[in-house]
Amino acid sequence: MPKTSTDPTRHALNGPTMGTRWSALFHAAPGFDPAPVRDALQQAVAQVDAQMSTWNPDSDLMRVNAAPVGVWLPVPEPLWSVLQLGLRIGAASGGAFDIGMGAAVAAWGFGAEPPDPARVRAAMAPGRRPAQEALELDTATRRLRKTAPITLDLNGIAKGFGADRLAEVLRRFGIADGLVGIDGEMRALGLRPDGAPWTVAVEAPDPHRRAPLAMLALQDAAVATSGDYRHRVKVGDRHLSHTMDPRIGAPLPAGPASVTVVAPTCAEADAWATAMMVLGPDSGAALARQLGLQVLFLLRRPDGAIRQVGVGALFGAAAANRFASV
Repeated sequence: MPKTSTDPTRHALNGPTMGTRWSALFHAAPGFDPAPVRDALQQAVAQVDAQMSTWNPDSDLMRVNAAPVGVWLPVPEPLWSVLQLGLRIGAASGGAFDIGMGAAVAAWGFGAEPPDPARVRAAMAPGRRPAQEALELDTATRRLRKTAPITLDLNGIAKGFGADRLAEVLRRFGIADGLVGIDGEMRALGLRPDGAPWTVAVEAPDPHRRAPLAMLALQDAAVATSGDYRHRVKVGDRHLSHTMDPRIGAPLPAGPASVTVVAPTCAEADAWATAMMVLGPDSGAALARQLGLQVLFLLRRPDGAIRQVGVGALFGAAAANRFASV
């Protein structure tokens, strides 16, 4: 059917953030000016980056990291919300998700500096307290203090939270239907103009190319994937995944090729995808069933083939129309 002058106009916006790019896709009435929306979207992710970056020494997160143990610090929104959510998921996951892994991340070379053997040994030393035990939060005054030495790192949740902020901006402009994301962490609002859900690719866990393995159909939901095939560092003759195992203070030695989580918000999906990478398909699947999470584990067979383990109705046989192999 030919397009008419009253048909909604498609707008695909994007911009830089957190070392990658954000995106927003929505439709609006003819004549709608997307420039104010683009500016507001950029401002929203810039605020997240300014507060939560580990690459910016002046970020609010780095101010917390630099503070001595025992000193109370005021914390701005939205950093406060992310810290609270990170600690809740840390506790619910039994410590598999831990926002206090900053020292280990830096020691193993996933920050601005190369791997440092002395700091690696310190990161792997027993006795490290998880973030939920090393931070004290005063919700009445929105302040926190460290009760033990700890370096915070929000890379396992900040991009997801940034995607949620993008969604909030669209809603603020009266846009109820759209698809937003940061580096593959996606959040869907409502439906497409034809009434169909938004389609999002589940990426094949291939370090050499980016290709879809399957497609998800999402409505008012978010999806995030964590895997061992991107953001790696070479130590000796080994390539190590960026996913840190809090139990040993080191990169995850053996885990799923990837984990995809669908949740109400992208911050939740982002954090739980990391937690499920650490827990693996056995303990992780059991916890996902207990908590009612929607999780897809992709596992490598010895011959290199990929095996799927799905938890929740979204990834089960009854969801064949919503989750289809490419």
